[in-house]
Amino acid sequence: MGSYDRLHEFIAERMRMSHIYQPVMLRVLLENGGRASKTAIAKAFVEQDRSQIEYYETIVHNMPGRVLRSHGIVEKVGDDYQLTQDFRDLSDDDRQSLIAECEKKLCEYLEVRGIAPWQHRRKHRGYISGSLRYEIIRRARGRCEACGVSSLERQLQVDHIVPKNVGGSDDPANMQALCETCNSQKSDRDDTDFAAVHASYSHRQAGCPFCDPPRGRVVAETELALAVRDGYPATEGHTLIVPRRHVADYFDLYQPEKNAIDRLLAECRRRLESADSSISGFNVGVNSGESAGQTIFHAHVHLIPRRAGDVASPRGGVRGVIPAKQSY
Repeated sequence: MGSYDRLHEFIAERMRMSHIYQPVMLRVLLENGGRASKTAIAKAFVEQDRSQIEYYETIVHNMPGRVLRSHGIVEKVGDDYQLTQDFRDLSDDDRQSLIAECEKKLCEYLEVRGIAPWQHRRKHRGYISGSLRYEIIRRARGRCEACGVSSLERQLQVDHIVPKNVGGSDDPANMQALCETCNSQKSDRDDTDFAAVHASYSHRQAGCPFCDPPRGRVVAETELALAVRDGYPATEGHTLIVPRRHVADYFDLYQPEKNAIDRLLAECRRRLESADSSISGFNVGVNSGESAGQTIFHAHVHLIPRRAGDVASPRGGVRGVIPAKQSY
């Protein structure tokens, strides 16, 4: 078998892909006579990573595009940018001279700053891949998970909830989408206060059944929350979503804990529906305070599967906490 046939057979028949890397690397090598630098191959990977492109498209709009528009240098036309009318009659020599001036400014800046402009994307500083960055922002529905601002108004960044330098992992459950403002404020807190906030995530209370639930009842978990089967289930599959931190009231939870609980609610719902086709609905509820029926003072959210006919009249749902008001 000739060299062409061998390589064609590998690409067409034997190449198994978990990502785009193999065919892209081979394409670059073939395009460059059989040899290419790792930098050239890496650039080709980036060109194929739509999430990376979207990340920098956002930067184009929110950073240099906005500043240059404010100075009257460029204008936006749909998704394109162009020099304003004042700068469209430049000669070729003028353009080349200005390009050289841009290169000079860039070199001067990098000479002073070194790799600093790109530190936020380096692995030892908590590198997050473009595809994972896209997934976290998609999961947040394009909004800051702290203040709720849209990505259309302010650039979103991906942040480790529990920082890497205090043991936080790269698990998606330990990541959140924050706008530039919220992320910078979070990073700029006094070190002592910041450490105290994160230390509080480890608060547990001896004897609390939700601080140390039986492992056999834990069905899902993240760094900030657990899902456990209820010890006295209202229906089969009744699950409690609880924060790891010992905190009595749902309304005292930190926003990242609420986000973690919401994600586990969605995950447990998917698992329950997949395992039991008879489930046709859910009640989701929180008891906050003794008068509301709370008996274990560690915040928890009930996820109760419902099935057609499991009660005579389900109308009113959670209104049934006050029986006389359930039917209306």
